Amino acid sequence: MGTHVIKMPDIGEGIAEVELAQWHVKVGDLVVEDQVLADVMTDKAMVDIPSPVHGKVLSLGGQPGEVMAVGSILISIEVEGAGNLKASDQLVKEPAPIKEAAPAAVAPKVEAAPVLESKPVAACRPAPQAPVARDADERPLASPAVRKHALDLGIQLRLVQGSGPAGRILHEDLDTYLAQGTQNARSGSTPSGYAERHDEEQIPVIGMRRKIAQRMQEATQRAAHFSYVEEIDVTAVEELRAHLNEKHGATRGKLTLLPFLVRALVVALRDFPQINARYDDEAQVITRHGAVHVGVATQSDVGLMVPVVRHAEARSLWDSAAEIARLATAARSGKAARDELSGSTITLTSLGALGGIVSTPVLNLPEVAIVGVNKIVERPMVIKGQVVIRKMMNLSSSFDHRVVDGMDAALFIQAIRGLLEQPASLFVE
Repeated sequence: MGTHVIKMPDIGEGIAEVELAQWHVKVGDLVVEDQVLADVMTDKAMVDIPSPVHGKVLSLGGQPGEVMAVGSILISIEVEGAGNLKASDQLVKEPAPIKEAAPAAVAPKVEAAPVLESKPVAACRPAPQAPVARDADERPLASPAVRKHALDLGIQLRLVQGSGPAGRILHEDLDTYLAQGTQNARSGSTPSGYAERHDEEQIPVIGMRRKIAQRMQEATQRAAHFSYVEEIDVTAVEELRAHLNEKHGATRGKLTLLPFLVRALVVALRDFPQINARYDDEAQVITRHGAVHVGVATQSDVGLMVPVVRHAEARSLWDSAAEIARLATAARSGKAARDELSGSTITLTSLGALGGIVSTPVLNLPEVAIVGVNKIVERPMVIKGQVVIRKMMNLSSSFDHRVVDGMDAALFIQAIRGLLEQPASLFVE
């Protein structure tokens, strides 16, 4: 038997160090080739680190949240044969096996299926066992969704046996726990809706959540934010959208409102090039872009991500719709490439049906504008002396006052309003 050492890979783009976000294995686990071992976080994206070999995990090279240099030892695996451990590697002190740390707020990933061959394969998932008791300060592995489900059910996760990788607690483990009966139930101490609660949970700010926090803090500290809110009558554009979906939806795909908003941005920016810009405040240089690369803020299990619809100025409604859907799926599944998450010149953010009445979006530096979409509501409006029901929506947008004057911001949003209220003008060249 030999030892195969996996070092922190060179992610590219001159990155010298990355953050270890999450382990998917622990010491003693059997792993197979291509199985995801860990997630690491760069400034731009989450990256999977797969295993190039079959074998048994001997040691882990860091804790989640630790920043590791490219080339440092990430993990050591016992393999058949000589392995790849070199004398130079042996000079590096191997870290002692570490206790599994609290998981980052990231989505669990599906591991590679075991390969049916004579080489070591991943251990089969054990059958759920009877309730177990952990130390009061021990935080079991579980995804945020499982933690919320357990909270709703009144289950203490430290009493649940996990059957997932590295002992992770799954939804089915909660079902098994309830079916078997729990120690809390037998003692009559199951929390009720009116019972006092004294539990608390500490969640380390690491991985994607740390990057989001850093970027939001940097944006609010460096840019001079100001917001502008305008009400838009979207009745006509919604009627057009419904008509196009009825006529072409089966062959070209369904349209949401987002492609129309992207088109409105493209047309309005022709008259406001100072808003389709990026500001390098260290070099004191403003770069105005002819291309409109629209970042579309997307909520995923690992946090807010901003995939980029490149060259929106050259896309039709359906082309934009397809690209938005593709990028959103990639971002939510953790498969978005690094270059798909960078390079935007202006950002569009929407909470959909939860969009509220007004919001104050934070700039996506180094951009100087972000357009926020609030929810559509039906309201009585007075038009030509008559009270009629119209579909209304607010745009809540933020700008960098160091670059964009208030009058220009207002005129820009008014231009978008005019385009959406008279949607035929979106396509007049």
